[in-house]
Amino acid sequence: MKISSALCGIIALSIWLPVQAIVWDMPTPYGESNFHTMNIKRFADEVGSTTKGRLEIRVHSDGSLYKHPEIKNAVRWGQVPIGEFLLSRLSSEDAVFEIDAVPFLASTYEKADYLWQASKPTIASLLEKQGLMILFAVPWPPEGLYSKKPLRKINDLQGLRVRADDTNTAQLARHAGAIPTRIELPDIPQAFSSGRIEAMINSPFTGAKTKAWNFVEYFYHTQAWLPKNIVVVNSQAFRRLDKGLQQAIVAAAVRAELRGWEASREETSQKLDILRDNGISVHRPENVLMQSLYRIGRKLTVDWSQKAGDDGIQIIRRYYSLH
Repeated sequence: MKISSALCGIIALSIWLPVQAIVWDMPTPYGESNFHTMNIKRFADEVGSTTKGRLEIRVHSDGSLYKHPEIKNAVRWGQVPIGEFLLSRLSSEDAVFEIDAVPFLASTYEKADYLWQASKPTIASLLEKQGLMILFAVPWPPEGLYSKKPLRKINDLQGLRVRADDTNTAQLARHAGAIPTRIELPDIPQAFSSGRIEAMINSPFTGAKTKAWNFVEYFYHTQAWLPKNIVVVNSQAFRRLDKGLQQAIVAAAVRAELRGWEASREETSQKLDILRDNGISVHRPENVLMQSLYRIGRKLTVDWSQKAGDDGIQIIRRYYSLH
């Protein structure tokens, strides 16, 4: 059987033609210097490297492609194949999504890890119904108490005007006898100087970002909760990839989650040092204060589990079985 010269030419040409790369655009909410963004860019680099350029993930940071509230649905509806967002932003869809923002349920990195193990199957199932697949999740530094005055016991919070930027923070403040006040992040310095607030519940990361030393003297490292950012991929887009590319993404995601948790720990330590170096008195709360906060946390956990229903109850049972 003879093969035509034209066909030979096509075969020869196909041998030398490079495989066209698949390009995925990935929106993220935070700036280039944010540790979440840096971790994601490394994840993207690893995917590109291990796939030898067959899959390129282009990271669009700082809400430049889609704003934070838009990212989840942009991935869901296939406008982009992959994206990052704060998990608890989905709390209006289902209370399960705010599990990691329940005050004093998981107040260390170790407990936050247990909580993720306990809640991930349920969260994955809820997201799968929306055509989304979890790749990895990374926590922020834990929330603490900033104050203009010393806080030694729960009564010291009585009547104090506290910045509360979400429902859980507001509930915590009310149970502590404080007055929750809604203040946007850029307005924090002015709110302190004008007396609209006298304390706030935020992480060391936020304290360093807002230069909290200009308006408070004390930080109490309560580790109230560790909210997580989550990276998801559109399930259909993932399934369209060949097995080799799928495996490369999953392997890079495993490394990114491990690396991200360690980066969060380092970020906490670094930001606590920045607070200290700039004159803020950083403390571990006294036992009498922490015991009162834990009691409030137990009440809020019960409230959350009632909202979350059977799914919430099962998550709490799995969580407590792990430690």
